[in-house]
Amino acid sequence: MTRPAIAANGLRKSYGDKTVLAGIDLSVPEGTVFSLLGPNGAGKTTTVKILSTLVTADGGQARIAGHDLAADPQAVRAAIGVTGQFSAVDGLITGEENMLLMADLHHLSRRDGRRVTAELLERFGLADAAGRPASTYSGGMKRRLDIAMTLVGGPRVIFLDEPTTGLDPRSRHDMWQIVRELVQGGVTVFLTTQYLEEADQLADRIAVLDDGRIAAEGTAEQLKRLVPGGHVRLRFTDPAAYHDAVSALPAAVRNDASLALQVPSDGSQRALSAVLGRLDRAGVEADEVTVHTPDLDDVFFALTGTDGQARPHGGAHPAQPEEAVR
Repeated sequence: MTRPAIAANGLRKSYGDKTVLAGIDLSVPEGTVFSLLGPNGAGKTTTVKILSTLVTADGGQARIAGHDLAADPQAVRAAIGVTGQFSAVDGLITGEENMLLMADLHHLSRRDGRRVTAELLERFGLADAAGRPASTYSGGMKRRLDIAMTLVGGPRVIFLDEPTTGLDPRSRHDMWQIVRELVQGGVTVFLTTQYLEEADQLADRIAVLDDGRIAAEGTAEQLKRLVPGGHVRLRFTDPAAYHDAVSALPAAVRNDASLALQVPSDGSQRALSAVLGRLDRAGVEADEVTVHTPDLDDVFFALTGTDGQARPHGGAHPAQPEEAVR
Protein backbone atom coordinates (compact mmCIF):
# COMPACT_ATOMS: atom_id res chain seq x y z
CA MET A 1 0.00 0.00 0.00
CA THR A 2 1.33 3.44 -0.93
CA ARG A 3 2.27 5.44 2.15
CA PRO A 4 0.85 8.94 2.61
CA ALA A 5 2.99 11.81 1.35
CA ILE A 6 1.00 14.01 3.73
CA ALA A 7 -0.62 12.72 6.90
CA ALA A 8 -2.18 15.12 9.40
CA ASN A 9 -4.28 14.45 12.46
CA GLY A 10 -6.19 16.96 14.55
CA LEU A 11 -4.56 20.12 13.18
CA ARG A 12 -5.78 23.18 15.07
CA LYS A 13 -5.03 26.87 14.67
CA SER A 14 -6.54 29.99 16.17
CA TYR A 15 -5.75 33.69 15.92
CA GLY A 16 -7.02 35.33 19.08
CA ASP A 17 -10.61 34.21 19.57
CA LYS A 18 -10.97 33.24 15.90
CA THR A 19 -10.69 29.49 15.31
CA VAL A 20 -9.28 28.96 11.81
CA LEU A 21 -8.74 25.18 11.96
CA ALA A 22 -10.77 23.15 14.43
CA GLY A 23 -8.95 19.81 14.28
CA ILE A 24 -8.70 18.55 10.71
CA ASP A 25 -7.40 15.19 9.49
CA LEU A 26 -5.78 14.71 6.07
CA SER A 27 -4.16 11.79 4.25
CA VAL A 28 -2.66 12.27 0.78
CA PRO A 29 -1.08 9.27 -1.00
CA GLU A 30 2.20 9.74 -2.86
CA GLY A 31 1.98 10.65 -6.53
CA THR A 32 -1.56 12.05 -6.39
CA VAL A 33 -3.30 15.42 -6.54
CA PHE A 34 -5.26 16.40 -3.44
CA SER A 35 -7.44 19.50 -3.66
CA LEU A 36 -8.70 21.53 -0.72
CA LEU A 37 -11.79 23.61 -1.47
CA GLY A 38 -13.62 26.12 0.65
CA PRO A 39 -14.92 29.69 0.78
CA ASN A 40 -12.67 32.62 1.60
CA GLY A 41 -11.67 32.47 5.24
CA ALA A 42 -12.31 28.73 5.55
CA GLY A 43 -8.67 28.01 6.45
CA LYS A 44 -7.20 26.76 3.17
CA THR A 45 -4.13 29.00 3.12
CA THR A 46 -3.58 28.47 6.85
CA THR A 47 -3.53 24.72 6.23
CA VAL A 48 -0.91 25.15 3.50
CA LYS A 49 1.18 27.42 5.73
CA ILE A 50 1.14 24.90 8.55
CA LEU A 51 2.00 21.91 6.38
CA SER A 52 4.80 23.84 4.65
CA THR A 53 6.34 24.93 8.02
CA LEU A 54 5.52 28.62 7.52
CA VAL A 55 3.16 28.69 10.51
CA THR A 56 3.11 26.56 13.66
CA ALA A 57 -0.08 24.69 14.50
CA ASP A 58 -1.63 25.10 17.94
CA GLY A 59 -2.30 21.38 18.12
CA GLY A 60 -2.25 18.13 16.21
CA GLN A 61 0.44 16.19 14.39
CA ALA A 62 1.58 15.90 10.79
CA ARG A 63 4.14 14.02 8.73
CA ILE A 64 5.27 15.28 5.31
CA ALA A 65 7.24 12.95 3.03
CA GLY A 66 7.87 10.75 6.06
CA HIS A 67 9.21 13.57 8.28
CA ASP A 68 7.59 14.80 11.46
CA LEU A 69 6.47 18.38 10.96
CA ALA A 70 7.21 19.51 14.51
CA ALA A 71 10.31 17.44 15.25
CA ASP A 72 12.14 17.84 11.93
CA PRO A 73 10.93 20.93 10.05
CA GLN A 74 14.23 21.23 8.17
CA ALA A 75 13.78 17.80 6.61
CA VAL A 76 10.22 18.74 5.66
CA ARG A 77 11.45 21.95 3.98
CA ALA A 78 14.02 19.97 2.02
CA ALA A 79 11.30 17.67 0.68
CA ILE A 80 8.69 20.24 -0.36
CA GLY A 81 8.14 23.13 -2.72
CA VAL A 82 5.59 25.91 -2.30
CA THR A 83 3.96 28.15 -4.89
CA GLY A 84 1.75 30.67 -3.13
CA GLN A 85 -1.09 32.88 -4.28
CA PHE A 86 1.34 35.66 -5.09
CA SER A 87 4.27 35.15 -7.40
CA ALA A 88 7.77 34.88 -5.94
CA VAL A 89 9.27 35.97 -9.27
CA ASP A 90 11.58 39.02 -9.15
CA GLY A 91 10.59 41.15 -12.12
CA LEU A 92 13.82 43.17 -12.06
CA ILE A 93 16.00 40.25 -13.10
CA THR A 94 15.74 37.76 -15.95
CA GLY A 95 13.94 34.43 -15.85
CA GLU A 96 17.28 32.64 -15.91
CA GLU A 97 18.61 34.77 -13.05
CA ASN A 98 15.50 33.98 -10.99
CA MET A 99 16.20 30.28 -11.51
CA LEU A 100 19.90 30.57 -10.70
CA LEU A 101 19.04 32.45 -7.52
CA MET A 102 16.87 29.54 -6.44
CA ALA A 103 19.69 27.14 -7.29
CA ASP A 104 22.00 29.13 -5.00
CA LEU A 105 19.40 29.02 -2.21
CA HIS A 106 19.32 25.23 -2.57
CA HIS A 107 23.14 25.15 -2.38
CA LEU A 108 23.56 23.60 -5.81
CA SER A 109 26.99 23.85 -7.38
CA ARG A 110 27.38 26.40 -10.17
CA ARG A 111 27.47 23.62 -12.76
CA ASP A 112 24.43 21.78 -11.38
CA GLY A 113 22.55 25.04 -10.96
CA ARG A 114 23.02 25.96 -14.60
CA ARG A 115 22.10 22.45 -15.73
CA VAL A 116 18.88 22.35 -13.69
CA THR A 117 18.01 25.89 -14.76
CA ALA A 118 18.42 25.08 -18.44
CA GLU A 119 16.41 21.88 -18.13
CA LEU A 120 13.50 23.50 -16.30
CA LEU A 121 13.36 26.57 -18.54
CA GLU A 122 13.16 24.25 -21.53
CA ARG A 123 10.57 22.02 -19.87
CA PHE A 124 8.29 24.96 -19.09
CA GLY A 125 8.64 26.61 -22.49
CA LEU A 126 10.64 29.55 -21.17
CA ALA A 127 14.02 28.96 -22.80
CA ASP A 128 13.50 31.63 -25.48
CA ALA A 129 12.51 34.20 -22.84
CA ALA A 130 15.22 33.23 -20.33
CA GLY A 131 17.32 36.37 -20.98
CA ARG A 132 14.41 38.81 -20.67
CA PRO A 133 13.47 40.63 -17.46
CA ALA A 134 10.66 38.70 -15.76
CA SER A 135 8.65 41.93 -15.61
CA THR A 136 8.07 41.55 -19.37
CA TYR A 137 6.50 38.08 -18.97
CA SER A 138 2.78 37.47 -19.33
CA GLY A 139 0.81 36.25 -16.32
CA GLY A 140 0.95 32.67 -17.56
CA MET A 141 4.70 32.85 -18.16
CA LYS A 142 5.30 34.24 -14.67
CA ARG A 143 3.24 31.42 -13.17
CA ARG A 144 5.22 28.81 -15.15
CA LEU A 145 8.47 30.42 -14.00
CA ASP A 146 7.17 30.41 -10.43
CA ILE A 147 6.58 26.65 -10.55
CA ALA A 148 9.88 26.04 -12.33
CA MET A 149 11.61 27.87 -9.48
CA THR A 150 9.74 25.66 -7.00
CA LEU A 151 11.11 22.55 -8.73
CA VAL A 152 14.78 23.56 -8.60
CA GLY A 153 15.33 21.62 -5.38
CA GLY A 154 13.61 18.46 -6.67
CA PRO A 155 10.73 18.46 -4.14
CA ARG A 156 8.67 15.31 -3.58
CA VAL A 157 5.64 17.27 -2.38
CA ILE A 158 4.44 20.55 -3.89
CA PHE A 159 1.91 22.91 -2.35
CA LEU A 160 0.07 25.00 -4.95
CA ASP A 161 -2.02 27.67 -3.24
CA GLU A 162 -4.49 29.01 -5.84
CA PRO A 163 -1.86 28.81 -8.61
CA THR A 164 -4.13 29.86 -11.50
CA THR A 165 -5.86 32.86 -9.95
CA GLY A 166 -5.93 35.68 -12.50
CA LEU A 167 -4.85 33.55 -15.45
CA ASP A 168 -6.75 33.45 -18.72
CA PRO A 169 -8.41 30.13 -19.71
CA ARG A 170 -5.58 29.06 -22.04
CA SER A 171 -2.90 29.72 -19.41
CA ARG A 172 -5.01 27.90 -16.83
CA HIS A 173 -5.22 24.82 -19.07
CA ASP A 174 -1.43 25.01 -19.61
CA MET A 175 -0.99 24.94 -15.84
CA TRP A 176 -3.26 21.91 -15.56
CA GLN A 177 -1.06 20.04 -17.99
CA ILE A 178 2.02 20.97 -15.96
CA VAL A 179 0.38 19.58 -12.80
CA ARG A 180 -0.51 16.33 -14.59
CA GLU A 181 3.07 15.93 -15.78
CA LEU A 182 4.42 16.53 -12.28
CA VAL A 183 2.21 13.78 -10.88
CA GLN A 184 3.20 11.40 -13.68
CA GLY A 185 6.76 11.98 -12.50
CA GLY A 186 5.87 10.85 -8.98
CA VAL A 187 5.40 14.26 -7.35
CA THR A 188 2.53 14.73 -4.88
CA VAL A 189 0.52 17.93 -5.36
CA PHE A 190 -1.54 19.61 -2.64
CA LEU A 191 -3.78 22.11 -4.43
CA THR A 192 -6.04 24.83 -3.12
CA THR A 193 -8.20 26.57 -5.67
CA GLN A 194 -11.24 28.77 -6.13
CA TYR A 195 -11.95 27.17 -9.50
CA LEU A 196 -14.13 24.12 -8.94
CA GLU A 197 -13.58 22.90 -12.49
CA GLU A 198 -9.86 22.86 -11.72
CA ALA A 199 -10.35 20.49 -8.80
CA ASP A 200 -12.73 18.37 -10.89
CA GLN A 201 -10.16 18.10 -13.68
CA LEU A 202 -7.04 17.48 -11.60
CA ALA A 203 -7.73 16.04 -8.17
CA ASP A 204 -7.69 12.37 -7.25
CA ARG A 205 -9.40 13.32 -4.00
CA ILE A 206 -11.07 16.52 -2.83
CA ALA A 207 -11.84 17.83 0.64
CA VAL A 208 -14.28 20.66 1.32
CA LEU A 209 -13.16 22.84 4.21
CA ASP A 210 -15.86 24.86 5.94
CA ASP A 211 -15.55 26.89 9.13
CA GLY A 212 -12.27 25.19 10.02
CA ARG A 213 -13.59 21.65 9.60
CA ILE A 214 -13.58 19.07 6.80
CA ALA A 215 -17.23 18.98 5.71
CA ALA A 216 -16.71 16.11 3.25
CA GLU A 217 -13.95 14.30 1.43
CA GLY A 218 -13.85 11.90 -1.50
CA THR A 219 -13.40 11.71 -5.23
CA ALA A 220 -15.20 14.29 -7.33
CA GLU A 221 -17.83 11.71 -8.27
CA GLN A 222 -18.39 10.68 -4.66
CA LEU A 223 -18.85 14.29 -3.58
CA LYS A 224 -21.32 14.96 -6.37
CA ARG A 225 -23.51 12.17 -5.01
CA LEU A 226 -23.79 13.98 -1.67
CA VAL A 227 -26.24 16.55 -2.97
CA PRO A 228 -29.72 16.10 -4.45
CA GLY A 229 -30.51 16.83 -8.07
CA GLY A 230 -29.11 13.78 -9.81
CA HIS A 231 -31.51 12.09 -12.19
CA VAL A 232 -31.90 9.82 -15.18
CA ARG A 233 -33.74 11.42 -18.10
CA LEU A 234 -35.68 9.17 -20.45
CA ARG A 235 -37.11 10.46 -23.71
CA PHE A 236 -39.60 8.66 -25.93
CA THR A 237 -40.95 9.21 -29.44
CA ASP A 238 -43.83 6.74 -29.12
CA PRO A 239 -46.64 8.08 -26.84
CA ALA A 240 -47.72 4.53 -25.99
CA ALA A 241 -44.20 3.60 -24.84
CA TYR A 242 -44.07 6.81 -22.85
CA HIS A 243 -47.29 6.03 -20.97
CA ASP A 244 -46.10 2.46 -20.29
CA ALA A 245 -42.89 3.91 -18.84
CA VAL A 246 -44.95 6.27 -16.64
CA SER A 247 -46.72 3.24 -15.19
CA ALA A 248 -43.42 1.39 -14.66
CA LEU A 249 -41.72 4.38 -12.99
CA PRO A 250 -44.31 6.02 -10.71
CA ALA A 251 -41.67 8.16 -8.95
CA ALA A 252 -40.62 9.85 -12.19
CA VAL A 253 -41.37 13.49 -12.95
CA ARG A 254 -43.41 13.67 -16.15
CA ASN A 255 -43.09 16.05 -19.09
CA ASP A 256 -46.01 15.07 -21.31
CA ALA A 257 -45.25 17.72 -23.91
CA SER A 258 -41.78 16.34 -24.68
CA LEU A 259 -42.57 12.70 -23.77
CA ALA A 260 -39.77 12.71 -21.21
CA LEU A 261 -39.39 11.33 -17.71
CA GLN A 262 -36.97 12.41 -15.01
CA VAL A 263 -36.16 9.73 -12.43
CA PRO A 264 -34.27 10.72 -9.24
CA SER A 265 -30.87 9.00 -9.14
CA ASP A 266 -27.51 9.24 -7.39
CA GLY A 267 -25.77 8.75 -10.73
CA SER A 268 -24.39 5.33 -9.87
CA GLN A 269 -24.38 2.35 -12.20
CA ARG A 270 -26.61 0.48 -9.77
CA ALA A 271 -29.26 3.21 -9.83
CA LEU A 272 -29.20 3.36 -13.63
CA SER A 273 -29.49 -0.43 -13.86
CA ALA A 274 -32.52 -0.34 -11.57
CA VAL A 275 -34.29 2.16 -13.84
CA LEU A 276 -33.48 0.25 -17.01
CA GLY A 277 -34.47 -3.02 -15.34
CA ARG A 278 -37.95 -1.69 -14.62
CA LEU A 279 -38.31 -0.64 -18.23
CA ASP A 280 -37.15 -4.06 -19.44
CA ARG A 281 -39.66 -5.85 -17.25
CA ALA A 282 -42.40 -3.58 -18.63
CA GLY A 283 -41.24 -4.27 -22.18
CA VAL A 284 -40.46 -0.60 -22.80
CA GLU A 285 -37.41 0.84 -24.56
CA ALA A 286 -36.49 4.54 -24.27
CA ASP A 287 -35.23 6.34 -27.37
CA GLU A 288 -32.75 8.38 -25.36
CA VAL A 289 -31.24 7.88 -21.91
CA THR A 290 -29.07 10.49 -20.22
CA VAL A 291 -27.65 10.59 -16.69
CA HIS A 292 -27.39 13.95 -14.96
CA THR A 293 -25.33 14.41 -11.80
CA PRO A 294 -24.73 17.54 -9.73
CA ASP A 295 -21.42 19.30 -10.33
CA LEU A 296 -18.88 20.55 -7.80
CA ASP A 297 -20.57 23.96 -7.72
CA ASP A 298 -23.67 22.24 -6.31
CA VAL A 299 -21.49 20.39 -3.79
CA PHE A 300 -19.71 23.59 -2.76
CA PHE A 301 -22.92 25.51 -2.16
CA ALA A 302 -24.59 22.60 -0.37
CA LEU A 303 -21.68 22.14 2.03
CA THR A 304 -20.68 25.74 2.66
CA GLY A 305 -23.90 27.72 2.26
CA THR A 306 -25.62 29.00 -0.87
CA ASP A 307 -24.26 32.51 -0.37
CA GLY A 308 -20.70 31.23 -0.74
CA GLN A 309 -19.86 32.19 2.83
CA ALA A 310 -18.82 29.74 5.50
CA ARG A 311 -21.64 28.45 7.66
CA PRO A 312 -21.94 29.72 11.22
CA HIS A 313 -20.01 27.62 13.70
CA GLY A 314 -21.81 24.36 14.26
CA GLY A 315 -23.97 24.67 11.15
CA ALA A 316 -25.40 21.44 9.87
CA HIS A 317 -24.05 19.69 6.80
CA PRO A 318 -25.68 17.12 4.56
CA ALA A 319 -25.18 13.52 5.60
CA GLN A 320 -22.13 11.91 4.04
CA PRO A 321 -22.32 8.46 2.45
CA GLU A 322 -19.79 5.99 3.77
CA GLU A 323 -17.82 5.92 0.51
CA ALA A 324 -17.13 9.66 0.71
CA VAL A 325 -15.86 9.65 4.26
CA ARG A 326 -12.31 8.81 5.29
